[in-house]
Amino acid sequence: MTGQLAWRERLAGSLVTPEEAVGVVKPGDKVWAGMWTSMPLTLCRALAARAGELNNVNVYTSLTVFDWDAAAVSPSFRVQTAHVGAPDRKAVQQGRFDYIPFAQVRAHEMPPGLDQDYDVALIPVSPPDAHGFCSFGPSVWVGPAVVGRSKVLVGEVHPEFIRTGGNNFIEASRFALLCEAEPAPPPPVQPRGEETVYAAEVICTLVASEIVRDGCTLQMGVGDVSAALAVYLHDKHDLGVHTEIIPGGVADLVREGVVTGKHKTFHPGKVVGTAFVQMPREELEYIDGHPMFELYDFGYVDDLGNLLRVENLVAVNNALAVDITGNVCSETMGAAIFTGPGGQYVFATAASLTSGGSVIVLPSSQLVGGTRVSRIRATLEPGSTITVHRAYVDYVVTEHGIARLRGKTLRQRIAELISVAHPDFRAELRHEAGRLHGIRV
Repeated sequence: MTGQLAWRERLAGSLVTPEEAVGVVKPGDKVWAGMWTSMPLTLCRALAARAGELNNVNVYTSLTVFDWDAAAVSPSFRVQTAHVGAPDRKAVQQGRFDYIPFAQVRAHEMPPGLDQDYDVALIPVSPPDAHGFCSFGPSVWVGPAVVGRSKVLVGEVHPEFIRTGGNNFIEASRFALLCEAEPAPPPPVQPRGEETVYAAEVICTLVASEIVRDGCTLQMGVGDVSAALAVYLHDKHDLGVHTEIIPGGVADLVREGVVTGKHKTFHPGKVVGTAFVQMPREELEYIDGHPMFELYDFGYVDDLGNLLRVENLVAVNNALAVDITGNVCSETMGAAIFTGPGGQYVFATAASLTSGGSVIVLPSSQLVGGTRVSRIRATLEPGSTITVHRAYVDYVVTEHGIARLRGKTLRQRIAELISVAHPDFRAELRHEAGRLHGIRV
C-alpha cells in the first residue's frame, strides 16, 4: 500500500471535498483563514464561493495571499487583517477591509485583535504520520494558538509538507473535517530591479563583513535586502539563528557548518523560527526531519521575554524610510497602510538591548513614477508610523555605507545618516537639518 493511499484511508471518516468542508461555516461566524505562507487557499476559494448564501461572516487573516477583494466577498464577509500585502492593500486603504495594528506578541497566544474565539479555523497541515500527528509544514505561524481558540477545526491536507521539531504538530483527530489541497500556482514573486539587486549585494556585503560577528545569533527580516543576507555569510563561524522567517540559504549554512548554534543561549544548537520563506524545494527536503530545525508559533519566536534571553542577537530588518535622526518607518507610506510591523519592533528592541545589534537596511533611494526619491529623509511623511524608535536603531546600512548610531548625539546621528544617503539628496538633507534642528553638518 502506498503512503499516499495509507493516509487517505486513515482519514476516510473525515476526508471530504473542499465545498463540504466549508459547509460548517454559518452566517455570523468568526473564521480564521490563515496567515501568509500558512494560507489554506483551497478552503479559502471554497468559502469565498459561498458568498451568495452567507452573511455577516467575519474573516480574520494576516498577510493574506488569497485575494478576498477580487473574490468580491462583500457584503457577505467582513475581512480583518493584521498585516497588509498586495492582495488586500487597496481594500484596506479604501476602507473595505479592516486593519488591526499590533506589535505585542506573547508566547503561545494570538496577537491582540486576533485573539478571538473562532467558530471555525481553516488550517493547512500535512497528512498524519503513523502516530496520528499532522505537521503544520514549513510554516507554523499562529497554528498552535488558533487551535486552542477554535470550536471547529477544518484541515487542508498538503502531501508535500515537511516535518520539523518544535511545536510543529497537531493530532489529526482534532479536525472535524479535512480536504485535500488542490494544485495551485506558486504565489507571484515580485522581480527585483537591477538597482535593488546591486544595492542588496553591497548592503549585505557590508553587514556580513562589518557587523555580523562569529558566534552571534541572527534574525533576518523579510524583504529585498535582509532576506538575501544568508548567501553572504559563508566565511563566518558558529552562527546561530533565531528569526521569525527563515529565508533561503540558511539550510546551506547549516550543511556547511557555518550555522551551528554552538554559542546560542536560548535553544542552543537549534535553528529556530516560525516559517520558511522563499526557500527552494531542495533546501526544504534537506530540512525535512533534520533535528537541528525547530519551528514554533509566532508568539513564542517573537516573544520579547524570550528574545531578551538571546545573547549576541543581531537583528537585520528592512525599512521603507528612515528620518535623519534614525526613526524607522516600515509599514506605511505617509498615512497609507502598506504592510505591518510584524516582529521588527520586538527584534530590534531586543537586539539593541542585549548587544547593540539592531540593523536597518534599505537602498538609499528609489524611483517613483520615474522620479528619484530619497529613502533617508529629513522627516517622515505626514501620517507615517514609526515602527522602530531611533533609540533602538544601532546601524542603518545603505549601498553608500554604514551609519553607526548607537550612543551618538543628534548632531552625530544626522551626520552619519546623511553620509549614507544618496549623493543627490545630501545637500538638501543638510539644509533641512539646519532648518529643523538648528544643526549644521
